[in-house]
Amino acid sequence: MAGKKSSAEKRHAQSEVRRLHNKAIKSTCRTYAKQFVEAVQAKDQKLAEEKYKQLQKELDSARSKGVLTRNSVSRKKSRMMNLFNATFAAK
Repeated sequence: MAGKKSSAEKRHAQSEVRRLHNKAIKSTCRTYAKQFVEAVQAKDQKLAEEKYKQLQKELDSARSKGVLTRNSVSRKKSRMMNLFNATFAAK
């Protein structure tokens, strides 16, 4: 017969599962951000637009899941768009 798990042990197990889930989502967001910055630095406007759309979708998804806060998502999207506009505005 198995022993009972305390509520603290259960809570710890739940938080560990959530931590790993959130970590994976944040990692995906960082990967898309890095790809976007690389596309901007390569001066590839079309690729940068595609990568920005992917990044925006991933950030919004993380926001809806409660992984990132509304303000941090807005800040990240704003900074990426400012980078895009500063690089491609002259054309």
